[in-house]
Amino acid sequence: MNAPLLVVVSGLPGTGKSAVAAALAHRSGAVHISVDVVEDAMLGAGLPRSWETGVAAYEAARAVAEQNLAHGSTVVVDAVNDSEPARDTWRTAAATSRSRLVFVVLVLDDVAEHRRRLATRQRGLTHVPEPSWAEVRARAATYAPWSDDECLRLDAGRPVEDLVEELTARLAGR
Repeated sequence: MNAPLLVVVSGLPGTGKSAVAAALAHRSGAVHISVDVVEDAMLGAGLPRSWETGVAAYEAARAVAEQNLAHGSTVVVDAVNDSEPARDTWRTAAATSRSRLVFVVLVLDDVAEHRRRLATRQRGLTHVPEPSWAEVRARAATYAPWSDDECLRLDAGRPVEDLVEELTARLAGR
């Protein structure tokens, strides 16, 4: 029996993580977990908007991922993952569930396109506000670097369908 697969789609807000993760999950029949959706529910339940609530959202998403991986499901997570502690969440989930872990990092170097996507996206979240361009740039300045051997780095300036096609092929070859 093959080990379950945990795919974690990472990158700055507005790079297309949720769109790519949702399309990949749909195409592969995987479970899709969005940390922002989990955090939105937690805030809706009355928890305060804080660093601790954000960490708790990662941990709640990890628990859901582990449960689905334990049942043999492929899981696709979308989260910014801008720090080593955030990334350790998914390393723990993979180790606990004896799953293969693949980090995917979406990079969007076209500043105008990145700003356009951020300004026009509508995710339907009630309690998690959309970040401003200034907030995204500030987050980029503190984003922990990835080592090239730890992740699949993809140019998010391409259509979602092309990214999912490439990811599907690369995941099959791993």
